[in-house]
Amino acid sequence: MARWLVTGAGGMLAADLLPRLTSAGHEVTALRRADLDVTDAGACASAVEGHDVVANLAAWTAVDDAESAEADAFAVNAVGAANLASACARSGARMVHVSTDYVFAGDSTIPYAVDAPVAPRSAYGRTKAAGEWAVLAHCPSALVVRTAWLYGAGGPSFAATMARLAGERETLAVVDDQRGQPTWTADLADALVRLVDADAPGGIWHGTSAGETTWFGFTRAIFEVLGLDPERVTPTTTEAFPRPAPRPAYSVLGHDRWQEAGLDPLPDWRDALRRAAPTVLGTV
Repeated sequence: MARWLVTGAGGMLAADLLPRLTSAGHEVTALRRADLDVTDAGACASAVEGHDVVANLAAWTAVDDAESAEADAFAVNAVGAANLASACARSGARMVHVSTDYVFAGDSTIPYAVDAPVAPRSAYGRTKAAGEWAVLAHCPSALVVRTAWLYGAGGPSFAATMARLAGERETLAVVDDQRGQPTWTADLADALVRLVDADAPGGIWHGTSAGETTWFGFTRAIFEVLGLDPERVTPTTTEAFPRPAPRPAYSVLGHDRWQEAGLDPLPDWRDALRRAAPTVLGTV
């Protein structure tokens, strides 16, 4: 069994990754934000020492706030990632670093390949793209796993919010001009472990559910799983809900690398939603 260090252990993804690791018999050190300042290189080096795998889930994820605090976001998403990668390179630990679809412009019409050029349009995207570069520059064997549209039982999520609003409002207007892949944190956690167990090649991987939809389509599916009338959900546009940070219109990520490596990609998003419903949506 391996010795894992998980940073960002208070987050939604960690809530599924930690029990997945412990149930498999791994020895796990779980560090929350208060336990480890990833912007402190010395602290990162000390934390990494003695571990076989480092899963970096620590991130500044407040997308809109990053527009006015890009330096703070950069410190966590780029400098912090670099500190951990450098420590992994020195100690020989395998690094798993979670990134995002926001590194892309979102103007494609076909799924983004792992080697597609990055072109972030937001401060958050820029800091995460810098983090990817830093991790692979310091630690080429690292697994950089981009994900998107995450939801889970371990934290606030779009899916849980829509389930709550379904009980509070007769109709919901939901954006229908952003396309992506709703991804359950439990499936992503499993995928991260499978990549490490398979000794997968380092570099970029895309960890999102198969299939694609819009936020409108996702919400209608949530209503269906809840046994509610999906016609209560109506489509609207991104323009109707202006936010400080631009949202990618197209966030679909390609999964060819999984097949090339002989590994199963994540399941379809609709299948995941059905399996996630009891814990995320509160169904029985």
